[in-house]
This record gives sequence, structure tokens and C-alpha cells, in this order.
Amino acid sequence: MPSTAALKRQLDMPFRFKFKRVQKESVQERTVEQLIRPKLKIAIVTETWPPEINGVALSLMHLSEGLQQQGHKILLIRPEQSHSYSRFQPDQECLVAAHKIPKYPTLQFGRPQWNKVAKAIEQFQPDVVHIVTEGPLGLLALQVAKMKKIAVSSGFHSPFQEFSRFFDLAFLVKPIQHYLRWFHNNTDLTCVPSQDTARALKAYGVTCPIQVISRGVDHRLFSPEHRSENLREHWGVDSQTKVLLYVGRLSPEKEIHVLIEGYLQARFQQQAVQLVIVGDGPDRERLQQLDPEQQVIFMGNLTGQRLAEAYASSDVFVFASRVETFGNVVLEAMASGLPVLTYDYACAHAYVQDQLSGWLLDIKDELGFLQRMQDLPTIAQLHLMGQQARMQVKDAGWQRPVQQFEQALYGLVMSEN
Repeated sequence: MPSTAALKRQLDMPFRFKFKRVQKESVQERTVEQLIRPKLKIAIVTETWPPEINGVALSLMHLSEGLQQQGHKILLIRPEQSHSYSRFQPDQECLVAAHKIPKYPTLQFGRPQWNKVAKAIEQFQPDVVHIVTEGPLGLLALQVAKMKKIAVSSGFHSPFQEFSRFFDLAFLVKPIQHYLRWFHNNTDLTCVPSQDTARALKAYGVTCPIQVISRGVDHRLFSPEHRSENLREHWGVDSQTKVLLYVGRLSPEKEIHVLIEGYLQARFQQQAVQLVIVGDGPDRERLQQLDPEQQVIFMGNLTGQRLAEAYASSDVFVFASRVETFGNVVLEAMASGLPVLTYDYACAHAYVQDQLSGWLLDIKDELGFLQRMQDLPTIAQLHLMGQQARMQVKDAGWQRPVQQFEQALYGLVMSEN
């Protein structure tokens, strides 16, 4: 067992040298080294960040926060925003000019400002560059990392090649697929949020190592304790009305029209139901036109306590999207005590138990989804299923994803030395 002084000398050594030492030391010494492993300097490159409201931005914030709490240093490279976000402060930040994404005015991409990004990376001297989005800024960061011979990992969080089908851009599916395959195969590691996404990437021809980094949920924020009778009164529902909730972007690929169709059919059958939609996006006007009598309640974007109350004050979560890499909202709904009606893949496949904490439909069975919306059980049964749903995600906090991400980055840096 090395002395305290010897361990201190090891900690003072350069980072890469220490990892080489680990390979030659005894098992006992390696155990000690694992406890005092040096802290990483991580450059995170992303074109989405809070206060933007989407699963990628919020998950990245939680992961960055967790890494920083473990003592790692973070350089955040992202587009500038009109509103600031104070919850997380990186150790160093590089902001580039931003441009709106066509048909997605609430999202943006970063201008690939080579000198600015290269200078920030040169000053920070990261051990690894992690690229979250594959847009112009991500491509630039990949080139800089390669030029400077820095280990580079990437994240695959949004199936853009599938989104294009919903925007009358089907002709772009193959070119985007080719680009994404090339991009990720030029990184040393690709991180994905689910096994389904890992399999899909391998089917697309991604051959670089793929690591599943799961997602988590804040159980203090998303809890049945936030149920609000005042909010239900605002919605105009009583204790016998089943409130169906959707949370997410209002965009064609989310297939929210299926939810509206199922809801209107249930109303036609004189069922006591109410559909509440939380979120905003480019498809909102079209969706509202599907409901000429304005029976659907559109709440717009909600965050924090107001979002938690919307979840907890509902009775069942309905989610018809079939292009998710994970689906954070499923975890949020279950933690809030809601059974989930959705398709059997990604997050739902990992956490929802069919007929126990929700309903899992075959991903091609849209008719079955609509039928299940007509056949929901009683309010009492929904609440029992919701209790089971919360139990099933009780261990799905953010600590495990942070540890998975940390281990993946350690492994990458060790393999590069």
C-alpha cells in the first residue's frame, strides 16, 4: 500500500502519466488509484442549452452539473442566447453567434467560428471534447479536436433523419443518415440514451464504440405531492373526469394529432375525459385547427413547479411519438404518479410494465393506441397504476447517469494514452 506522501506525489503528476502508471501497478494500488483518480477537463459542445425547453438541453445540464460536483472542470461551447440560465456555471464558456433553425424558431444552431472555438479549446486544454449535437458547431469542434489530437466523444440524442419525414423533406433522409454515420464514425465514442438507439445506430452503420448513458428524473420536483385541485378547477374538471396529459414539443414528428383524434372520439362517446397539452412548437396552429370546438386545453410551455403541478394533477400520460431516442417525459410522468400509454420502445420499454404501470403498444399499432384511449379504466384504477409507476422509477435519479458518463469518459481518455 503506498504511503500518504506517495499518493500525494501521484496526484501532483501530469494527468496522462498517471493513467500509464495504473496499468503497471498492483490490484491493491489500482484500487487506491480509482479512489483518487484525477479530475477531467471536459469541453462540452452543444447547440441547445437551457432555458431552451427540450430533453437534450435539460439532460445535458444535469450531466454537466453532476460532473462538476464530482470535481471535473467544464468548458461549455454553445450559441449565445437572449436569456441567461443561472443554475449551472461552467468553469469556462465560449459563446458563438446563433441562428434560428428553419421551422423551429425556438431552437438555434451555432455559427462555426473557428478562431473563437479553437482558442477556447487551446486555453482550456481539455482531456476530452464531448460533442452533443452534430450541427455546424459540432462539426467544427470535431475538426478542432482531431487537429489537436484530443480524444473526442459524441452524443446521439435526436434522430434528425427521421424528423425530416414529417417536414415534407423525405428526400433528405438518406443524405442526413450518411452524414450522421460519417460524423459518429469519426469520433472515438458515441453516447446514446437507450439500447434501442444503440441498435438503430449500428443498423445505420455506425461502427465506433457505443455507450448507453441513461437518463434520470428529479423526484423532488416530479411527485404526486404537487397535485393541485385549483389547477383541475381551472381546467374545468371534477373528481370523476380523467385528465389525459401530453408534455413535449408541438411538432409533426410527435404525432399529437393521434392524441387529439382519440380524445375527440372518447368525448363523442360521452366519456368524462379532458386532454391537456403542455408545450409549444411549429405544429401548434395546425393542431388547434383539428379541434374546432376548442375542447383540448393548450397550456403552452411550462417549467418548474407549474410543470410539476400539471403532471401531478392529471390522471394518465399519453405519448404517441415513435421517433424518440429516450423520452424523458415518460420518466417525469411516472415519477409524478401517472400511468403511461405509449409505444413499447426506448424509455417506456425500460420502465413501463404493460397493464401494471401503463400500456405498451407495438410501435406500428396506431389503431391499438386509439382503441386503448377509449378503454381506459376507472379513476381509482388509474391512480393505483400511477402508484406502481412511481415505484418503478424510484431509483431512476441522475446519480447513475452521471456515473455512467464519467466512467465512459475515463475509459475513453485511458484508451487514448
